Amino acid sequence: MSGEERMEIAVDEKQATQKVESKKGGLRTMPFIIANETFEKVAGVGLQANMILYLRNEYNLSNASGAYILSLWGAISYFMPILGAFISDSYLGRFSVIAYGTVISLLGMIVLWLTALIPHARPPHCVQTDDDLKDCVSPKLGQFLLLFSSFALLAIGAGGIRPCSLAFGANQIDNPTNPKNQRTLQTFFNWYYASVGISIMISVLVIVAIQDAAGWVVGFGVAVGFMLLSTIFFFLGSSLYVKVKANKSLVAGFAQVTVAAWKKKNLALPPMEYAAWYHHKGSKLVAPTEKLRFLNKACVIGNPEKDLDCDGLAIDPWRLCTVKQVEELKSLIKVLPICSTGIMIAVTLNQHAFPVLQATTMDRHFIGNQKLPAGSYGVFTILALTIWVAVYDRLLVPLLAKFTNRPQGLSNKQRMGIGIVISCIATATAGAVENKRRATALRQGLADHPRDVVDMSANWLIPQYCLVGLGEAFSAVGQIDFFYSQFPKTMTSIAVALFSLGMAVGNLVASLIIGIVDDVTRRGGKVSWVSDNLNKGHYDYYYWLLSLLSLVNFFYYLLCSWAFGSEDREEYDDGEAMEEVEMHPSVGSPIRHVGV
Repeated sequence: MSGEERMEIAVDEKQATQKVESKKGGLRTMPFIIANETFEKVAGVGLQANMILYLRNEYNLSNASGAYILSLWGAISYFMPILGAFISDSYLGRFSVIAYGTVISLLGMIVLWLTALIPHARPPHCVQTDDDLKDCVSPKLGQFLLLFSSFALLAIGAGGIRPCSLAFGANQIDNPTNPKNQRTLQTFFNWYYASVGISIMISVLVIVAIQDAAGWVVGFGVAVGFMLLSTIFFFLGSSLYVKVKANKSLVAGFAQVTVAAWKKKNLALPPMEYAAWYHHKGSKLVAPTEKLRFLNKACVIGNPEKDLDCDGLAIDPWRLCTVKQVEELKSLIKVLPICSTGIMIAVTLNQHAFPVLQATTMDRHFIGNQKLPAGSYGVFTILALTIWVAVYDRLLVPLLAKFTNRPQGLSNKQRMGIGIVISCIATATAGAVENKRRATALRQGLADHPRDVVDMSANWLIPQYCLVGLGEAFSAVGQIDFFYSQFPKTMTSIAVALFSLGMAVGNLVASLIIGIVDDVTRRGGKVSWVSDNLNKGHYDYYYWLLSLLSLVNFFYYLLCSWAFGSEDREEYDDGEAMEEVEMHPSVGSPIRHVGV
């Protein structure tokens, strides 16, 4: 292809100078990319919404064990996108990573479908009339391995799709030479998130309803069908896609700064006005900041003859780094304390399993004689989140901006703090509702009949689901926006990675809390708070424990926020401020993270 047939596109800060074919990409690729994401969400979210019931009823697992497994699965599913982003940026490129992720997700769903299709893949069915598992056969090692292999494949697949899908779509239409480029990008982001939100709602309502009405074989089979469509649509557009090659990863740069600073640990730091700080020509960062001064040693030119080649470049990047590299690592270290406050938020916002179990014991009539499946009440979290984001962005931001003098209304740190408070209220509300449900069950004489329906509407669960959605709307958007605003443009990919890392660790902590609560509260022959018998257990105490931990986390957040100081942006390098990237409002949307 001749040079005239090629155009330069800015994918993000890493791909700003790469060349792509002008006949590739464009809006014509959007149906394939959006269909891939939509069908994947419909298939994947529908599996997770009801999974606690599948583990309890088909694998004879206790409530605590099922929730523990799902928390670990969630943790791995959030860890994998970090690895996927690294592989995409450093080695394979986004197209290849999405392609592998899509196929692996399809394989994972097929394996999960086989666990329902093949009777011997599960332990013999056990009638758990009073939730007593003593007479039930536990799953064999091979049965567990088949189930866990499906979870592992789904997590690996998610690691390929989640971090790359949105950015890959932006690759297709981002053309800075087009005067309407910003409008085109915004249109794509709007359609992207609208499709994701709608697909999640369809999944939570329709796929879960099919599982309840037609059984697991049909329910999982429908999910496999949707994932197959997702795979087909993605590969149908293969010849039309812009496929940007991978670039050097920031992780290597962080490692180089750390190693270089360690190698020079005995070197005395020169004065700040010292002229021999290593930086690239044209960079506005010619000297490091005073913060975290021990890292400054990495950019000190000790001996120009040994450290620099004839072109003035570092001979050994593991011994001499640029000032820019050093400041990039500092910016990451600086936000880690506030990032750690998101762990407890993730714990409280990912309590999906137990409310589903509660809903199975309550009157689920919603409108007239129509009953909602127990796993479908999560749709209220998505509705609350979506409605609030729209109301806040269109109505409240202009009003708040007049009082706060901030274009985004509330500051990012204020939104994160409000999100922590709302998550605390959400678990306190969940505890109050469970306390009332349990008292009603005992008053009806259902202490030994936990599967019987309590004379209490499951609509009582709606407020806690809505509060979870509001909490995520504040905390998720606030966190991602905060990370974006504090990083240079070369590090914007780290923002979503940090959020994903917080969610992953939060799921691990959630599984740890469940295990500790179950072990401690059952000692001395007592009934566990998270007993298989909801009417004898004390799930209300469990929720209130989470509220207490969230309250402690709020004060910890206030301390971290105070120590961080102002979140106002600073000039960073090459005349570019540490500003939010153009796609920033959409990238920060929490819809991407709900129920996945």
